[in-house]
Amino acid sequence: MADNAEQVATAYFGAWRAKDFTALRSLLADEEFSYTGPLARLDNPDACRDSLARMASITTDLVIRKVFASGADVVTWLDLHTTIAAPTEVANWIHVEKGRITAIRAVYDPRALLEKGNIP
Repeated sequence: MADNAEQVATAYFGAWRAKDFTALRSLLADEEFSYTGPLARLDNPDACRDSLARMASITTDLVIRKVFASGADVVTWLDLHTTIAAPTEVANWIHVEKGRITAIRAVYDPRALLEKGNIP
């Protein structure tokens, strides 16, 4: 597995886009993992994988706009495309240690997604 944080982040988004949640889970640290976003706070990598797998049922694309990398940290600016709302702009910060993601922080406005009430 790559130790380079930007490569790990690229693999994470590639696995999410491909709906390959086995590959995505392999990128998440087994211990000391956390995810924080507007709709969830998770401290378990399996729960994160499961949440993204449920979200995949309405996700149509992830359009990466810009990637900022500094050491173990990668911030990705992207558009989340879904079947239930206009594209949602997302800032996603990933922290990588020993080639695996230990923390994810997602910042976005969930209102358009919540208006439809169809988030899995």
